[in-house]
Amino acid sequence: MSRTLIASTSPYASKLGFSRAVKVGNFICIGGTAPIDENGNTVGVNDPTAQTRQCFKTIIAALEEAGASLNDVVRTRMLLTNIDIWKEVAEVRGEYFKDIRPVDTVMEVSQFINPEWLIEIEVDAVVDD
Repeated sequence: MSRTLIASTSPYASKLGFSRAVKVGNFICIGGTAPIDENGNTVGVNDPTAQTRQCFKTIIAALEEAGASLNDVVRTRMLLTNIDIWKEVAEVRGEYFKDIRPVDTVMEVSQFINPEWLIEIEVDAVVDD
């Protein structure tokens, strides 16, 4: 079965040895996607809405590079450093997935590598063979 790696622009990718996404067969797994731009800078410091939008912007680009789209997403996981912001980030998620309706998990974590990050999002997708 073929394995395709989708590179990450995270400054931590080469240090930790990870890809933004991995496609194996028709399954695509996108790892914890932080709110960073293509230069590794945090987008939307202290703004959960802006950070969530940036995460999805990065996720959409990775899906497209893997030959998929948001329509192929079957699961999302939203990790938050403060569970009290869940409604704000869920509202943004709803803008992308209102009609697609993949399963979702929202959870609180103590912190991320970069303390400016309020959210990371993980996505799993399945494409046609």
